[in-house]
Formats: sequence, structure tokens, C-alpha cells
Amino acid sequence: MKAELADSRENRLSLKVSGAELPLLNAIRRYSMSRVPVLAIDKISMYENTSSMFDEYISHRIGLLPIVTPKSTKDGMEVQFSIDEAGPKMVYSGDFKCADKEAAMAKDRIPIITLFEEQNLRLEGTAVVGRGITHAKFQAGLVAYGEDEKGGVTLKAESFFQMEPAEMLVRGCKELENDLAELAKALKKAK
Repeated sequence: MKAELADSRENRLSLKVSGAELPLLNAIRRYSMSRVPVLAIDKISMYENTSSMFDEYISHRIGLLPIVTPKSTKDGMEVQFSIDEAGPKMVYSGDFKCADKEAAMAKDRIPIITLFEEQNLRLEGTAVVGRGITHAKFQAGLVAYGEDEKGGVTLKAESFFQMEPAEMLVRGCKELENDLAELAKALKKAK
């Protein structure tokens, strides 16, 4: 199989692929979207919320914020985030403080809530490692493929900023390799 870079911009990547069967590209696509470990805030302790929004609404928005997921991320890893803001102001994702220097909000200007005069928001969030197969907030990005008019195949990846799109594809391939190795072991035992 050969892969040639066709285009790369910010969080998007396009590859021209030859010599690969479509079922293999589909497996890479599915694993890259649903099996790559990603950090997302899953637990929130709300200490003060005098805004006009319910705690659950704010918690849901925070849970969907993309967090930079380092290569060293392991299952069971937890990272603490906190925020303590007072109005009047717009609260952004970049206002979060993080206990881990490798993990941070992927984008600083994602709006969370507008606080008016005398409104406060103070909370702690715990980011955990998960996979897109369990919840969309753990999805690393989108991957698609298609045949072009010349009979070639284009593989496109768009990350949600937790990692580079090429890294998302590499991690997806590694997850696929690990599962295939486990299947091979099981089949050898079954003989």
C-alpha cells in the first residue's frame, strides 16, 4: 500500500492511497473515529453557579470541549481542570486552569457562558480517557474515503483538535493492530 499526501491544512489531512482494499480503509476509518483514546471532561463538581443556566447545561457544554490528548495518554488517566470566574464577562474554554502541563484545552476561544453582573461560576472538572465508541465527546475526529474518477482512493481525516489528523490515523492503525494481534492469539489457542 502507498499513501501520498495530497493536502494538509490546520486540522485536516487528505491522502491519495493506492494498493489498499476498501475494507481495510474502512477499518482504519472506523478505528480512527471510535477506538482512539481521547481525554474529555466526564465528572464535574459545581461549587458555585449563579448564572441563568442550569448546572447540567453548563456541564454538558464543558464535556464537549476538545482537550489536547498527549501521546503518553493511558487508560485510567485523569486530569483535573478548574474554573473560577465572575461577571460581567464571557467565559471561554481558555479560562480553565489545568493541573497537567501536557493536557490543555485545544482551543482557547470556545464560549461556554456569558456571566452578567454579580454572577459567578466556580467548578472543578475531571477529564478521563475514553473512546468514541462509548460517547461522542471522546471522538478524535472524522475520517472518510472515496474513489475518485481515475480509480484511485482518497482518504480524508479531520481532527477535533485533540491531536493532529495524521496522529489520529496513526493511533487508529495502532489500535487496529493491537486488536488483530489479540485475535490472532485467541485463534492460536482455539486450534
